[in-house]
Amino acid sequence: MSAPLSPARAIGLVARREFLTQVAKKSFVISNVIILLAIVGGIVAYSLFSGGDDERATIGLVGDQSLAPALVATGDAVGTPVDVVPTTDEQAARDEVGNGDLDVALIPGTNGSVTAVTESEIGSGLRTVIDAAVVQQAQSGALAAQGVDPAQLAEATGRAVVTVDALDPPDPEKGQRVALSIAVVVLLYMQIMMFGMYVAMGVVEEKSSRVVELLLSTLRPLQLLWGKVIGIGAVGLVQLTAYGVVGVAAGLATGVLTVTGTAIGVLAGTLGWFVLGFAFFAVLYAAAGSMVSRQEDVNATASPLMVLIVIMFFSAFSSVSNPDGTLSNVLSWIPPFSAILMPLRIAAGVASPVQVVVTVALMLAVTAALSVLAAKIYQRSILRIGKVVSWKEALGR
Repeated sequence: MSAPLSPARAIGLVARREFLTQVAKKSFVISNVIILLAIVGGIVAYSLFSGGDDERATIGLVGDQSLAPALVATGDAVGTPVDVVPTTDEQAARDEVGNGDLDVALIPGTNGSVTAVTESEIGSGLRTVIDAAVVQQAQSGALAAQGVDPAQLAEATGRAVVTVDALDPPDPEKGQRVALSIAVVVLLYMQIMMFGMYVAMGVVEEKSSRVVELLLSTLRPLQLLWGKVIGIGAVGLVQLTAYGVVGVAAGLATGVLTVTGTAIGVLAGTLGWFVLGFAFFAVLYAAAGSMVSRQEDVNATASPLMVLIVIMFFSAFSSVSNPDGTLSNVLSWIPPFSAILMPLRIAAGVASPVQVVVTVALMLAVTAALSVLAAKIYQRSILRIGKVVSWKEALGR
């Protein structure tokens, strides 16, 4: 007579079966290959068509080219770089503006004035460059007429500078942090919802086919429950890791992401919080699945969990623009909201180490308590075939 399985061995066998069953499905493999290709393609397309900050305006300068150095220097100084194309034919310059080869054509006038020829209007940045360069040249000419060397004057006054001391300096990584926050919220929402439902559907399938009766002749209900949760959770973790690694790698390779340390830290935090969030909901989804005998009835018992996940998603999404606001700060301490709000706060760089540690401990404690409750519901309901077991019946003594 064979020795009984140890609890760890029993849970491991169930988890292995669930994992291999899920990853062996052709639909799982094909859908994930398509999603990974879509992630890479989307990031590459964004890097190609988003338009970079290095795009330079082209200015055609007719006749005297003494204004050209001032245009180039001013453009570089104000962050609107320009290329100056010399030309001697005013009409040719106008034609090039008309066909889009030039953004602006400058035609010198009297007393240092110029006429700017454009297709429709001049952007504010380019207009600032032109105005400043024309004024600078006019001032230099006036100083030279008065016998003042503009170079010496610039050297004498160049020591007077303004030093900016910002109390709340802008974060150069803010745009990328916001993008990472949105990606984290959407991915966690989809993964927790989808794989939680996988757990419930798997429980119902075993119950309706009476396979669970054979399994329970060898395994305890709690071992079967945790084996299923761990096995399906491992599939979700592998899938999420693949999405994150490919997305971050493609973003860094194309230059869309430049915050390497932040991106890797956000990926690691997202994976960790997925494990916590999934464990929280998976035990409840398993309990919800054990209360019905048909897969079409799962929504009847799982709907409270779906509603809670949707509320979590919208609360997190509304906090993306203000991750350090009161709503985000308060809800991030409360399980299970912390599972989706804490990764958002980590991505935004506003989560303190103390908050991370405390919220992780709270999630673990609440999940452990819920797993005991879910195990009781599972044990009371898994062998009851027929009508749907209500939450009241399942929770009754």
